[in-house]
Amino acid sequence: MKALVYAGPKRVEVQEVKEPEKQDGKVKLNIRYCGVCGSDIGIYLGTHPRAKAPLILGHEFLGIVAEEGKKFKKGDRVVPYPLLSCGHCLACRSGNEHVCNTLGLIGIDTDGGMCQTVYTDEDVLFKVPDGVSDKAAAVIEPLAVLVHAIHMSGFEALDTAVVVGAGPIGMLCGIMLKHAGASKIFISDVVEKRLEIAEELGFIPVNPAKENLEKVVKDATNGEGCDTFFECSGAAVPAMQMTDITRVRGKICIVSVHKKPHEVNLRDVNFKEQTVVGTRVYTKEEFGRAAELTKELETELEKIVTHVVPLKESDKVFDMIADPECGTIKIVVDCENV
Repeated sequence: MKALVYAGPKRVEVQEVKEPEKQDGKVKLNIRYCGVCGSDIGIYLGTHPRAKAPLILGHEFLGIVAEEGKKFKKGDRVVPYPLLSCGHCLACRSGNEHVCNTLGLIGIDTDGGMCQTVYTDEDVLFKVPDGVSDKAAAVIEPLAVLVHAIHMSGFEALDTAVVVGAGPIGMLCGIMLKHAGASKIFISDVVEKRLEIAEELGFIPVNPAKENLEKVVKDATNGEGCDTFFECSGAAVPAMQMTDITRVRGKICIVSVHKKPHEVNLRDVNFKEQTVVGTRVYTKEEFGRAAELTKELETELEKIVTHVVPLKESDKVFDMIADPECGTIKIVVDCENV
């Protein structure tokens, strides 16, 4: 079968690999779509600490059940909960397997789904609601990240929210905030094509290369700042600005994984009694909730899938992401087009 394989730093190749053999207790999936994640970029660059070549990429995949199972029937569309937890550490024993001390992920610690066929345990699969498009279903996994983040953030209906970073996670954050009843959603990015889509989705776009984000937000909030701030960029500047932009007793949610320490104004956190919370992936229940939410959010989810690339050309996806002229938000690989 064909697969997109990480072959070493800045090297990915569409290769012919051995099709997986039938495994007892597991169900065969024919892969339809697989999304490209920010973590895949780190793998491609050779900076991910755990991913080792050769490795089939991809943990955001949509599959078709190829043979009758115990829970699913042939032809069902499903998405897998891709986290790999030890089951023994304190986090796992206390029901927080998503922050397991040795948390792993399909497509990083084991071969992933950017290929034609996989075998997987049925108990990690969630059925895609009938009638939901494949394009919308392909973003269930990253949508689950935001189901969890908004739950953790303390966001309340009618809050004014700021989202920094209009990539897939930032856009999905905005979509979830709109669904949850935010009064205003400001979204910041330097890529104009992303901001155009953000405006179509009903968000207030801000390009910090042209406008002062803090001034824009404070002018719209009587000088107070936003109620809830979501850091989805992983960059140094917003890490320093977020306490200024957020009001007294406001909430700051760190969604992005910052690859190195950045300065944060902790005096603001003290003096303004702000709450700062970190988030990481999602629980299994939240993943299932994301699958169900596709019924309500289908139109918006489809808008952020800006590019569908055939598997046979998927070795180009990282060049596309790096090129701002492409205006990518979410790239999905069509694993049936080989």
